Amino acid sequence: MLSLGRKRFRETLTPLEAELAPRGRGVSRLHRQPVWRSAGRLADLPRWTGSAAALGFLTLTISYGIVIGGHGRMVSDALLSAAGFGIEAVKLSGQREINEFQILEALEIHEGTSLALFDAAGARERLNQMAWVKNASVMKLYPSTLQIRIEERVPFALWQRGDLVSIVNEAGDVITDDVDGRYANLLLVVNHGAQRRATEINTALEQVPELRPRVRAAFLVSDRRWDLQLENGISIRLPEQDVDAALADLVKMDEESGLLSRDIVAIDMRLADRVTVRLSDEAAEQRKIMTGGRNRSGKKEQDT
Repeated sequence: MLSLGRKRFRETLTPLEAELAPRGRGVSRLHRQPVWRSAGRLADLPRWTGSAAALGFLTLTISYGIVIGGHGRMVSDALLSAAGFGIEAVKLSGQREINEFQILEALEIHEGTSLALFDAAGARERLNQMAWVKNASVMKLYPSTLQIRIEERVPFALWQRGDLVSIVNEAGDVITDDVDGRYANLLLVVNHGAQRRATEINTALEQVPELRPRVRAAFLVSDRRWDLQLENGISIRLPEQDVDAALADLVKMDEESGLLSRDIVAIDMRLADRVTVRLSDEAAEQRKIMTGGRNRSGKKEQDT
């Protein structure tokens, strides 16, 4: 009988196996791993992987919607405020003429505004646009305080031209047209150009403190000289030159004879060698009766 030995079968290698297999050696079928088996590795991932992926996708979707809808700043403010960086206090200093409400309105602070995202530069610009503000500074003090320092313009005089009255500074620049009783102690200067020369007449009146409280207004005449109007209605016509000397003489005459308390309408001091006083109509009539119609020279006055 013919006995058959064991048959050896030559394994056929794929091109990839032939490339990877060491030369001179065959590749056992045990080392082959079909592609479909790699999908089984997903079973080795943690159970929470799916939930984390879903949550991440949801977060990205919400974030995208917030950005597209223009709500990113609002949400960021809310998150930072919740973390302790919301604006909880505003410290103000330097303001006198401006009330706190006006400053807070200019800052544009809303509920939930965070200190980190607050636009300090924009707030400073808005404050500097206010009529009374000369300079403003805005400083963030973390975690929750905003510090505001205000340097205000100084009111110096009231300026009237026509029916319009404004508050001006020492240089004559208009601060505001909003005038109330708080500024009644400021000197009122009248007519165009008077605001630029207010320092001139104010300085002269400071030399006669006895007279200054009685002066209601100063009128600039022809841009050359001043007329003063007292609180009792008397008009004082000052000279173009030597105003200080004329005011000193006026105070001296009032101390000696009570000139400014008499029933007169005007005192003309424009001439250096004389002072002319104009009586009121009632006082003039009374004087005419008392003197029999004669003037100081003894001649009878003529009716005009």
